[in-house]
Amino acid sequence: MHIEPFGVEIWMNEWETRCEWNLAETCVESISIAELLALAGKNETDLSDLLTMKMTYGAIEGSDRLRTAIAALYERQTPETLIVTHGTIGANMLVHKALVSRGDHVVAVVPTYQQHYSIPESIGAEMHLLHLREEDNWLPDLDALRGMVTKDTQLIAINNPNNPTGALMGRKMLEEIAAIAREVGAWVLCDEVYRGTAQDGDGMGASMADIYEKGISTASTSKAFSLAGLRLGWIAAPREVIEAVSIHRDYDTISVGMIDDHFATLALENVDRVLARSHGITRGNLGFLSQWVEGEPLISWIKPRAGTTALLKYELPMSSRDFCVALLKETGVMFTPGSALGMEGYVRIGFANNPEVLKEGLLRVSGFLSQRA
Repeated sequence: MHIEPFGVEIWMNEWETRCEWNLAETCVESISIAELLALAGKNETDLSDLLTMKMTYGAIEGSDRLRTAIAALYERQTPETLIVTHGTIGANMLVHKALVSRGDHVVAVVPTYQQHYSIPESIGAEMHLLHLREEDNWLPDLDALRGMVTKDTQLIAINNPNNPTGALMGRKMLEEIAAIAREVGAWVLCDEVYRGTAQDGDGMGASMADIYEKGISTASTSKAFSLAGLRLGWIAAPREVIEAVSIHRDYDTISVGMIDDHFATLALENVDRVLARSHGITRGNLGFLSQWVEGEPLISWIKPRAGTTALLKYELPMSSRDFCVALLKETGVMFTPGSALGMEGYVRIGFANNPEVLKEGLLRVSGFLSQRA
């Protein structure tokens, strides 16, 4: 089976361990197990709970305790409408494999995580891409979406909050997308890995799985919850989808690790404290980034409303890859070139890392830009 090379992941693999100031990271600054225990009101002595844990496969769909904690993140989900996966990347792969067949009509809103168009394309689906536009504040043109959807549309793939733009679709827009899908009986897959990072309120926002009877939501502990090292995600969907996914999952997952299940449960049972930490980082850092953008004449953007990333438009006569490679070699600062996302003329910045890393990195970027002004 042929599949297109994964642009972002190839870039990250090439440079992530070679940079000094990583402003390409997309997770809220990762936490240690000690920090997680403290947030949960526990301490190192509670690690003794793990000493009697037998290293078996564990619960195949995810432990009841974990799925109960995940269900509490939603309005209408139960443990029975959830299945635990190997990160959101595993969740997305499973949904596409379970629901999409050769010749199916699939619509994906781009830019987005490359899985949502390259996987269905590799299966042999007829792909149609709806391109977000800066003049629309990176939100989808619903009239254009309506024009792309046909009676043969099997799946509409969206990403909310959006990676890489940080745009956020509210409940009303999600309901309108659900209405478009409902007219033709299409599934809607919404990659919600950045849910929890909105810049106001509790940060959560509405979920497609709660809004639409054929809505599917994927997420994980990686981004908003700062626990990418657990490699633990999930799918929230109607039971028929969970059953279809389970058939494919038996071939590539069986179960997630019991230790991952344990620590993910601990985090999600203390979601308010974990997200309060995340909001302190993302909201404070976005404020600093906003001030920096305002002071850089070669940089413009649409300010994110959620997520951990932003698209920066630069005014220089060079490709985004050349920009990013030169930046790396001269300053040690790592961005992601827009070309890896199908967005030439832009670079993606991750702003949810350690505040001091962000500030020092941006100071160096300013020097790089001033030499070329």
